[in-house]
Amino acid sequence: MHILRIEHKVPNFDGWKKAFDSDPIDRRKSGIKRYHIYRADDDPLYVIIDLEFDNLSDAQRTLTALRKLWEKVEGSVIFIPKAQILERVESVAY
Repeated sequence: MHILRIEHKVPNFDGWKKAFDSDPIDRRKSGIKRYHIYRADDDPLYVIIDLEFDNLSDAQRTLTALRKLWEKVEGSVIFIPKAQILERVESVAY
């Protein structure tokens, strides 16, 4: 399992969420199996998104597509996006 973790500030969470929900990169077609959205407790305008993939190549292609999208919306919908691809090596539930 590969995770594309994205972090950035937003000027308005509801406006950002509306843009996210419009699904401009077609998450299903991109190979995303599941996503999680988090907000920082001490800063509700700081958003973290984990996008889950079955394989690395889908995660890499999605990151490339997102970087192109960010060029168009940085400064209005998001600020200073950061992203990294992670490989889940263990997950334990208690």
